[in-house]
Amino acid sequence: MVLTIPRPSLVLLIGVSGSGKSTFARRHFRDTEIVSSDHCRALVSDDESDQAATQDAFELLHMIVEKRLKRERLTVVDATSVQEWARASLLAIAHRFGIAALAIVFDLPQEVYVRQNRARVGRMVEDAVLAKQVAHLRESLTGLASEGFKQIYLLQSVEDVQSAKIVIEN
Repeated sequence: MVLTIPRPSLVLLIGVSGSGKSTFARRHFRDTEIVSSDHCRALVSDDESDQAATQDAFELLHMIVEKRLKRERLTVVDATSVQEWARASLLAIAHRFGIAALAIVFDLPQEVYVRQNRARVGRMVEDAVLAKQVAHLRESLTGLASEGFKQIYLLQSVEDVQSAKIVIEN
């Protein structure tokens, strides 16, 4: 699958914890283009798994996204973003600057999330939390097209994720 990404744009990687968003981001985008909620959490608390730092982390994430889009930079947000409210504020920033927003959705079988989550070192998420994230993601899929994304790419298998090719258009 070829995913065409205009430069500049805001790209939201949407998916459950353990879906491979961070690995995908590192494989396809420059480090400077990726704004990760885990990294922002680490920046404000020295611990990317510190959920008590989430509000501060997302304030920082939004500020970085805003500064990058103001400068018309390709910006990739690596966060679960499985609920509409989590995407709405990011879409509002993109729209304020007249920047296209795209979604790359990791809608994989739940057993993939569980397997990949258990393989993570030091950042494992409880199965019950994964199940809630999966439910939120599945609820979101029906309304995603009406949220204001220019393009939505749906990756539905590990093979889709591994074979995806990114083409950046200037």
